[in-house]
Amino acid sequence: MPRRKPGGRRPQQRKKIHHAEPADAFRCVGCRLDVPMTAPGTAHRNHCPNCLTSLHVDRRVPGDRRAGCRGRMAALSVSVRGDGEWLIIHSCQSCGELSANRIAGDDNALALLRIAMRPLSDARLPVNALLAL
Repeated sequence: MPRRKPGGRRPQQRKKIHHAEPADAFRCVGCRLDVPMTAPGTAHRNHCPNCLTSLHVDRRVPGDRRAGCRGRMAALSVSVRGDGEWLIIHSCQSCGELSANRIAGDDNALALLRIAMRPLSDARLPVNALLAL
């Protein structure tokens, strides 16, 4: 047993450090939902299926997790590829960078439709011009 220092206190012991295992879920910065990392239709989940909010974690390649910003990314709109695949367009609230992310099979369909319909509900845009596209 270690000797006690004058004053009756025991010497400080080293604390065991537990290194975290790779996460199998993350907490959404928007709605605070615990989101699993696995998702149908995508290999690198990076947004909440409930509110579609993301974090700025990827720099160039999906899943690289090299972005230093770590800012909150808001879902602005959707885009559709030529093959019919939907993408969510996110904007970083910290640095302003835009990114396109594939939707996942368990994303909230109502939330996707809400952001897809935003241009039609904006009074500043002529609806007839949008419908003619």
